[in-house]
Amino acid sequence: MPKPPKLGLGFRQASVTLREASWLAFDTLRAHKLRSFLTLLGVILAVTTLVSVMSVLNGLNLYVANKIANLGSNAFVIDRIGIVTNFDDFLKANKRPPLRMEDYHALKDHLQYSKEVAAEQNTIADVHQGEHLMEDVQVIGATPEFAEVRDFDIASGRFFTYADEDHRTPICFLGNDVVMKLFPGVDPIGKELRVGAQQCEVIGTAKSLGTILGQSRDNFVMLPLTTYRTVWMAADDSITMFVEAISTEAMPEAEDEVRVLLRSRRHVPYRDEDNFGIIEPSSITGLWEKLTGNLFGIAVWLTSVFLVVGGIVIMNIMLASVTERTREIGLRKSLGARRRHIVLQFLMESSILSGVGGLAGVLLAVAIAMLVRAVSPLPISTPVHAVVIALLLSTGVGLFFGIYPAMRASRLDPIEALRAET
Repeated sequence: MPKPPKLGLGFRQASVTLREASWLAFDTLRAHKLRSFLTLLGVILAVTTLVSVMSVLNGLNLYVANKIANLGSNAFVIDRIGIVTNFDDFLKANKRPPLRMEDYHALKDHLQYSKEVAAEQNTIADVHQGEHLMEDVQVIGATPEFAEVRDFDIASGRFFTYADEDHRTPICFLGNDVVMKLFPGVDPIGKELRVGAQQCEVIGTAKSLGTILGQSRDNFVMLPLTTYRTVWMAADDSITMFVEAISTEAMPEAEDEVRVLLRSRRHVPYRDEDNFGIIEPSSITGLWEKLTGNLFGIAVWLTSVFLVVGGIVIMNIMLASVTERTREIGLRKSLGARRRHIVLQFLMESSILSGVGGLAGVLLAVAIAMLVRAVSPLPISTPVHAVVIALLLSTGVGLFFGIYPAMRASRLDPIEALRAET
């Protein structure tokens, strides 16, 4: 008769060996709880640091992409300064000529790859309604396209029209915070409001926009830009423009079109850099990732230090364990255990030890993330890949630093091991 295949038998033997080695490792850990905890402290700190930092960065990245860098559908910004990363660049950019209303009208009339162009200016002022006062309100002067380009919704009333813009109509559009503070339980539409020195009629309110890092986005009063400029315009003031491309794919062409038109209007020589700034969502997120890259690098450095320290401690504890269990090793070898079985047992023990430390670190990091999310506006989101990386790293550290103790245990002579004192 033909011999049965040995593949299934070999697999069963390997699974039994792994199971026995795992149980032996868990029994050893349970027998020395305090020693195991102290051994794992370095691994726990390493994993907690890594997962916590990755959770913070992941949450902040999502927050920046969804709220801070969300300029509107297919929209980008043109302003005087742009994105600068040091004070010298800011001073240099601040000397650029301001963007004027003529630039806004030129873009609005000549762009082919853009659907809408909106302009705005803003300041801070006090707002009065009867005896009620609201201080430090953001006052925004905006063109009629602003609501569409910035994608905010109208809760009641209406937004500005081109007729309001042309006639400098004294009207205003309110954010939700202003409505709640100055018109509690009252319909504000048609009511009078004094914004700084400007008396205006409320024609509409916006739906709540929420907060960014604890700062409300609803603390604003909006006026037609021409109305705003009759009160707050200064000689060197520059407007900010929002351009909405006809599609996501057309954004590069729309930016190039804006750049060519503005450079031509502002007489910028061919080899000189732009004397205005173009801000798109990718430039904001790119700057943010550059800033957070240093933080992640520090976290990786700290994690590496903790892991090396934890690995060395694990190796020392495993060497001590080999010395303590010399007779046990000799007995197992005399009963037929081979070198690979001894190596597997100690590698399993060290990897399970560090894996448990990694799991404890992950649970601690998740608890910290939940606590921070509950008591602060800081957005934190623990990504799955952070947990997987942390567990693989911690287990890998146990395997690596457990190799030498395992090999040392496997090379013990069984007769000499049985003679050892317990």
